[in-house]
Parts: sequence; C-alpha cells; structure tokens
Amino acid sequence: MKRRYWNAFIALFLILMISACGGLRYSQVDTEAGNFHPRRLGVLPVDVGTYEEARGTVDQMIAGVLTEKKWFNDVVAGDDINRQFHANEEFRAVMTDYMAKLKTVNFSDPQLSARIGELCQVDSFLVVSVDYWNYTTENGDKVGKVSLGIKMIQAETGKVLWKAGHFRAEKYRFIKPELLSVARTLFREMIGYMPR
Repeated sequence: MKRRYWNAFIALFLILMISACGGLRYSQVDTEAGNFHPRRLGVLPVDVGTYEEARGTVDQMIAGVLTEKKWFNDVVAGDDINRQFHANEEFRAVMTDYMAKLKTVNFSDPQLSARIGELCQVDSFLVVSVDYWNYTTENGDKVGKVSLGIKMIQAETGKVLWKAGHFRAEKYRFIKPELLSVARTLFREMIGYMPR
C-alpha cells in the first residue's frame, strides 16, 4: 500500500516538473491582479520599432483575438485609439507624456494612466511592443521569428498588473510562414497567462 502511494507521488511530481518546463520566457503578475476584472480593455497602438511591416496589422490581430475570447465586454482596438490620438490634442499630449515616462524610466504615471482610461473609456489597457518580426537563420535552420512584450495597465491606478515577454520561431524549408500567423499563435499563448 505504501509503495503504491509512493509511486503515485513520484508520477505526480514528474508530471508537474514536465509541465513547469513550458510557459513564457518571462511573465510576472502583480499580487492585486486577482481582484481586478476589467470590463473594457484598450489596446494602445503597438510599438513596432524598426519593423514597419508589422504596423497596423499587429494591432488588428490583437484586438481580433481578444474579441474572439469574449473575456471582456468590449475591446477598444489600436486603430480607434490611434484615430483619437490624431484628432484630440489633449489625448495626444497625455499619451506622449505617458509613453515617454514608461519607456525612459519604466514609470507608469497614475495620473496620466487615469486620464487615458477616461478619454478612451477603458478600465485597463495593453502596451505592446514588437521585439522581433523577421526571417532569420538559427542553428542552420531558416525560421520566421516574432517576439512580443506586453504590459497590462490598470487605468485608474497606473499599476502594471501583468507583464510578459515571449517569442515564437517557426522553421521552414521553402515556404516562409506568414509572420502575422506566427504572431497570432504567439499572442494566443501569451494571453493564457494574462489576468482577466
């Protein structure tokens, strides 16, 4: 009888160890995230860096995947926020100041964050960056590689509830994988760790 329990314990331990090997390259959830359940989520225009070909398409993909999941009552897409950015001078100033502080000193300003929430009418918003969006060679294999960084900000407080970074590389021989498809698979994997 003792041996059977011991075998069951070892089997359970091995299963847990194997499942722990998966996951994201980086994911951190704030302790208060479990008590926060946003109804309206905004997706700020994605920072594509030098990967101009990703501009606009990643924003639409993210909003589409989040809408499909039906975790939130509404998802405000990057296109909508971008239109408001160009039409509303106050919003442009608030967003510019907020993003400058977030990028340069890694500070999510609560006053500016709250104002973004009011102007976009969202409870929280995602700040997404594209770290890789290219075709390259790794260890002799040709790959299509996408890497994303994501922060989920509680609009009212400016608190970073969740941040994550991960990449996906799909090997190919002759036909290149569509990078947007690689990004979609990656984003779906990442949001599995996102509080909601």
